[in-house]
Amino acid sequence: MTIKTGFQLITYSQELVDGQPLYVSSNCFPIKASNFEPAGHSFHSAALKLIGWEEESTDTEDQKVANEKEQTYVSADSYSSKGKKKSGSGDKQQDHYALLGLSHLRYLATEEQIRKSYREVALKYHPDKQAAILLAEATEAAKQAKKDEIESHFKAIQEAYEILTDPVKRRIYDSSDEFDDEIPTDCAAQDFFKVFGPAFMRNGRWSVTQPVPSLGDDSTPLKEVDSFYNFWYTFKSWREFPHADEFELEQAESRDHKRWMERQNAKLTEKARKEEYARIRTLVDNAYKRDPRILRRKDEEKAEKQRKKEAKYLAKKLQEEEAARAAEEEKRRKEEEEKRAAEAALQHKKMKEKEKKLLRKERNRLRTISAPLVSQCLLDICEDNVENLCMSLDTEQLKNLCDNMECKEILEKAKVLREACKADHDSECKKQGDQKAQQNGATESNGNVSLSSSEKEKKPWSKEEIDLLKKGMQKYPKGTSRRWEVISEYIGTGRSVEDILKATKTVLLQKPDSAKAFDSFLEKRKPVHTIASPLTTKEEIVGLSTPQVPEVNVAKSDKSEESSSSSASNQKADDVIAQNGTSSSSEQDVWSAVQERALVQALKTFPKETSQRWERVATAVPGKTVNQCKKKFALLKENFRNKKYAV
Repeated sequence: MTIKTGFQLITYSQELVDGQPLYVSSNCFPIKASNFEPAGHSFHSAALKLIGWEEESTDTEDQKVANEKEQTYVSADSYSSKGKKKSGSGDKQQDHYALLGLSHLRYLATEEQIRKSYREVALKYHPDKQAAILLAEATEAAKQAKKDEIESHFKAIQEAYEILTDPVKRRIYDSSDEFDDEIPTDCAAQDFFKVFGPAFMRNGRWSVTQPVPSLGDDSTPLKEVDSFYNFWYTFKSWREFPHADEFELEQAESRDHKRWMERQNAKLTEKARKEEYARIRTLVDNAYKRDPRILRRKDEEKAEKQRKKEAKYLAKKLQEEEAARAAEEEKRRKEEEEKRAAEAALQHKKMKEKEKKLLRKERNRLRTISAPLVSQCLLDICEDNVENLCMSLDTEQLKNLCDNMECKEILEKAKVLREACKADHDSECKKQGDQKAQQNGATESNGNVSLSSSEKEKKPWSKEEIDLLKKGMQKYPKGTSRRWEVISEYIGTGRSVEDILKATKTVLLQKPDSAKAFDSFLEKRKPVHTIASPLTTKEEIVGLSTPQVPEVNVAKSDKSEESSSSSASNQKADDVIAQNGTSSSSEQDVWSAVQERALVQALKTFPKETSQRWERVATAVPGKTVNQCKKKFALLKENFRNKKYAV
């Protein structure tokens, strides 16, 4: 039996230990033969145990079974420890792009390039193509290990192809791929584009919108610069955020457990997404604060704002100076006007004084000339006549009169003076008459104006207008646009808004007058369409003085209905009666029972709303005028009211 001084345990790949095989030599006793010989990792572990490099595990199979029996119940609180990805075991994620030979392209690789590279790599590393490598191995264990290594490598290639051809899985993988998340914080003004340009290009790979606008250079128009920052301030990322502590939904024990996992994964994803957007926002803010183009524009805007402020200040100052200058000119102009006015007043005063002196001189002259005439009482000229002339004539007239009298005899002087007194008296009378006529005309016009205005102001509200006002207020309630103007148009009698507002506070709030009970009774009664005339025979009215004048009055009143108002016609009729003297007032006030019945029946037949009511009532009552019917109606109403109060 030959003893080997060394034997090969495991041959590692070139990626792990520089392609050199690992040998372990031992001088221990021969291994006890058993039905199952250790191979692979088991052989390696057995060898280490034999040489004393690894101690046997103290956990027995019975202890493992006992521990499993103790943990038969799992509470809901243990969800947080079940189904998590193993992140602390030291396993490293394989590089799918490196397996397919696309390390130089990575996320930029197209689907066609991935397929082409996969075909080449799969053909090269297929287990059937690696048979020659297996034959080079000396032992069966080495061959088996090499075979497992070749198969695992080929499976990794297939897994890489499946992940990179699936858009969702590839996006998740690209999101977890190595990436420089560093954000520039500060730089010199001249190095801005060198520092922040690559950072934006690096983070532009996550943008949903492609292509990503470029940062540009110092000569880029401001419109493109604003568009660039608007794009990054509204940046939308497709980057996924796989977390080491995420739960694998396939490992859920129940539906509730799976939903709980989904909620926990959503929280982690949302947190990572917020952090990512905050990182991008920080990058954009840092760039915006240090962009020389933005800073230059801000300086220009600040300078423009300062320039406008200074221009506004200068304009305001100029305006104030102009206002001060205008005020000074206005003040100077007023002073000059006042000075001229004072001078004119002084000159006028001097002129008046001069005129007064001349007037006194001419008056004294007239008195001196007329003194002999007054002393001799020629032509009944007295001192009062001379004084009246002195007071009524002006300077020029006095001068002309004195000139005419100086060169004449005493008698001629007396005649001239007498004519002057007569002319002065006539002019005075004429002036007084004109003044009186003017005063009378002004008084009449003022009286008419005041009468019309008072009539207009004191125009009473009729019952129809009050009813229309009430209906209008109900039809157009509060909140209606231009309510009172609409109500004024609805009434249609020319009432102004002020009149309507006053009426709402006065007329509508008045309580019904008990004195008008009979009027309301007559208004509310049902009209009788037919009337039996009480004038059946002439014997019924025998003994009553009924001259023919009332018929004339009736005829005149009928004509007056067509030509003028009822009041004017009634007044004319009364005047005719008074002039003719056919009947006296005492005789006309006498009412027979027939006339009273006719009056009551006519009042029922012709209600208040009837046009020309009293003319028709007077026509229906024999021998009575409109005024007499009105007086009798007022008397009947007063009697009715007295009886009511007595009861």
